[in-house]
Amino acid sequence: MYLTPKSGLFLGCACITAIAAVGSVFELSYGQPDLGVQVTAIILALSIPLTGLFFFVAVKDARANIK
Repeated sequence: MYLTPKSGLFLGCACITAIAAVGSVFELSYGQPDLGVQVTAIILALSIPLTGLFFFVAVKDARANIK
């Protein structure tokens, strides 16, 4: 089995941050974000690299558990 609870957690975090990034893009393109332009832009700026980081760590952990 390749998927461990740890890699599953990181993969879930990657999904959540990816959804946050897509939602932020839609909110910013709409013109009037609910949380304000600055907060939404900060969420977008943080969620893009976090998505990549969480995904990378999840894949790395899964590969480490290949037997």
